[in-house]
Amino acid sequence: MFGKLTQQTKAHLLSLLLVISMLGIWQVATLPTKTTAPTDPIALEYEMLMGNIPEGTPAGATLSTVQSDFPSPVNFAKISLEHLSDPFYDKGPNDKGIGIQLAYSIVRVLAGFMLAMMVGIPLGYLLGISQIANKAISPFIQLLKPISPLAWMPIALYTIKDANLSAVFVIFICSIWPMLTNTAFGVASVRREWLNVARTLEVDALTKARKIVLPAAAPTIVTGMRISMGIAWLVIVAAEMLVGGTGIGYFVWNQWNNLSLGNVIFAVLMIGLVGMLLDLIFAKLQRKASYTE
Repeated sequence: MFGKLTQQTKAHLLSLLLVISMLGIWQVATLPTKTTAPTDPIALEYEMLMGNIPEGTPAGATLSTVQSDFPSPVNFAKISLEHLSDPFYDKGPNDKGIGIQLAYSIVRVLAGFMLAMMVGIPLGYLLGISQIANKAISPFIQLLKPISPLAWMPIALYTIKDANLSAVFVIFICSIWPMLTNTAFGVASVRREWLNVARTLEVDALTKARKIVLPAAAPTIVTGMRISMGIAWLVIVAAEMLVGGTGIGYFVWNQWNNLSLGNVIFAVLMIGLVGMLLDLIFAKLQRKASYTE
């Protein structure tokens, strides 16, 4: 029976089986637990002396049923429906819908990502086309690239003096490196024969870039953009936890402070879904930019 199924169908069935298994484990892990008094007389007396159980409790008696603080799948489904039923409500600075929180985060990510594109791709092109520029600038890139983006946050807050712009700057500084290095690698990998023909025909630099170099390096450039977007979406959550205000990162931190694990888990799921959608967009763009000889 299963032998006639396509690989895609088998993969979907396996994914469904994994989801059902995880939900089952989740349900079992969050079942209420019963607290019973010790049956050993010495242990029972000790628990009474410590105040852990009331005086006069008989040995082996059931004291209470403890519900797990972690939400069960059913409770999580109720929390999710509550959020999704009105995702764009706005009841004040600290009470906004999940749609508004995600929108603020996406706008910050796109702003920082576009700035990184405007700087990283042209600079990467320069490094890939010019060995002198590569040797002159590469040491500075190697120095700055390993620095954690969040390490820039105090400097950004002090110099920019604006939480939103500081978060955008952090996205910019973490997004630029994959785009820059992948662009430089793609441009430097363009076949020498094509460049020699362009030189022989005395093609100007702008036409050479537009007609030869960038189309040949496009798959590598888009790969760098895809990596940069993934990193940017990772970093924005941590950045918003630091700067506060509005955004999915701040929402997670605020709900944790309220000890609302259900809302935290729902926000984490939304972060994953948005990140997956962004990656799928760039994956499609990557397929369009790729070519076969």
